[in-house]
Amino acid sequence: MTGTPSRRDLLRSLPAVQRLLEDPAGQELVRRYGHAAAAEALAWAQDQARRRILDGGPEAGSQAPAGPAALIRAAARRLERMFRPHLRPVINATGVVLHTNLGRARLPEAAVAAVSRIAARASNLEFDLESGGRGSRQQALERLLPRLTGAEAGMAVNNNAAAVLLVLSALAAGREVIVSRGELVEIGGSFRIPEVLAQSGARLVEVGTTNRTRLEDYRRAIGPDTAALLKVHTSNYRIVGFTEAPPAADLARLAAQAGVPLIYDLGSGVLVDLAARGIPGEPTVRQALAAGASVVTFSGDKLLGGPQAGIIAGRRDLVEACARHPLARAVRIDKLTLAALEATLTLYLDEAQALEQVPTLRMLLSPVEVLLRRAEALAGRLRDLDLPAAVEAVETRSAPGGGSLPGVELPSAAVALVPMGASAASLARELRAGDPPVVGRLERDRLLLDLRTVDPGEEEELLAAVPAALARLAR
Repeated sequence: MTGTPSRRDLLRSLPAVQRLLEDPAGQELVRRYGHAAAAEALAWAQDQARRRILDGGPEAGSQAPAGPAALIRAAARRLERMFRPHLRPVINATGVVLHTNLGRARLPEAAVAAVSRIAARASNLEFDLESGGRGSRQQALERLLPRLTGAEAGMAVNNNAAAVLLVLSALAAGREVIVSRGELVEIGGSFRIPEVLAQSGARLVEVGTTNRTRLEDYRRAIGPDTAALLKVHTSNYRIVGFTEAPPAADLARLAAQAGVPLIYDLGSGVLVDLAARGIPGEPTVRQALAAGASVVTFSGDKLLGGPQAGIIAGRRDLVEACARHPLARAVRIDKLTLAALEATLTLYLDEAQALEQVPTLRMLLSPVEVLLRRAEALAGRLRDLDLPAAVEAVETRSAPGGGSLPGVELPSAAVALVPMGASAASLARELRAGDPPVVGRLERDRLLLDLRTVDPGEEEELLAAVPAALARLAR
């Protein structure tokens, strides 16, 4: 009768790393990940097997020797986890349309196609095809932004914080900028208006109080060293109650009388009138310029629905001063972002087209009745799978997000999941571990998959992701 192998026999049976590297499956790991990474992963797999044997006690006869195939599979799983791209597509089922942590605005298909087209080939980024000489990467924006906003000129940099910094550096360095105390905002990443002013070389002059600032406060603060008045749209919070702030048009008239520009940081920026469609609180770029703002700045990846960018639009002489400033090169927009931004802005030449094809606008304005029908249909299909979870369609509330439209809630609809024998939080964790990851929202011991931020084309992936997550949870 053959005796069971001892712990020493099991340890001796472990194949050497070199043998594993010479195995055809090991060679495939070398081809995919390189010799050093493959050898390291195989050594790790061997060490794990050795630890399991040693932890089995003096007589480890119940353990089967770890053969080459098992070790190589373990190394392959480790390498796959190590080298899986960090930036991955995710299904946003949170209900937050512009979720900063999930990439904010999803690009229109036209913008995705433009990025792909430009990324794969040489392009005329700074080459004038007509003259054969050097051109400007801002050329398309110089054509589109005036048409869409009413500005005399426009340009873009890599984000709105950079746009504000560039404008202040170019127009107010070494001089005073007057701003209301109620508009000394901070946004994500500790971006604070006073710190940006200091970095630009401009000197901050605060007027008014947190909740009330009058036109006269600005008037009294204007002096020979005043370079500009600055208005900051509070796009990520609201002050309510006993409040007062002069309209942009009044500030613009005062700035004109003083012979200085009014700089208006709109923050999120929007090109269509959302108030006319039932979502109040956000002035359009055209409205801000029509009110008399000399220069406006705003983001590309918020309510505009395009890529991350900071856009500067306004008087030609002021925009050109920004373009000439040395900082402009440090914060310039890259070719792929520029391609996406141009494609997105082009959609706005036909407003109906933008409303249909810009995902951010489509999600913001999707009727709750449509969302509820989708939720009921999806919940029904999930129930048909006889899952170990309670599934129902529910009405809920979602949010614009991304530092836009503070206080605005959007009626929405979701699929609510309550797993049997486990917590909703554990199901949320398993959904995040899937491929693609699904990020939902926990609410009252339920996991909500809010369909306002789920594209209809992603529903089939949800139908596969939920059963797979529940199966992992049951193991």
